[in-house]
Amino acid sequence: QVQLVESGGGSVQAGGSLKLSCTVSGYPNNVACVGWFRQSPETEREAITFIPIFNTLVGNQSYAGSVKGRFFISYDTVKSTVNLDLDSLNSEDTGMYYCAARPLSEIPCTVVAARRVDFVDWGQGSQVTVST
Repeated sequence: QVQLVESGGGSVQAGGSLKLSCTVSGYPNNVACVGWFRQSPETEREAITFIPIFNTLVGNQSYAGSVKGRFFISYDTVKSTVNLDLDSLNSEDTGMYYCAARPLSEIPCTVVAARRVDFVDWGQGSQVTVST
């Protein structure tokens, strides 16, 4: 049974940093496409970053233009945890962040190819609040 357990998030002033983590379990051989969507009251759930994981290896990271250069996704192979470092935060980054995962397939593990309906496994969500 696949489980995604999130941790991190919180409140920070504009310009600050936060970290999100998503511990992944249940995928055969630890092979999956993992990343984050975020949602605010004003926006639909949008894909922001993804990384394909292959047990102890990872593929290329993918980022939405709105976060590229400020957010960094990585994979801790020992803890089977995908981490997301959020830097230079601004008020537009406020929202609920959801870790999401799916099996790797012919669909690229990228933000451009990400569709909410393709992701069957979700974390519980982590709130990020950025104040000005």
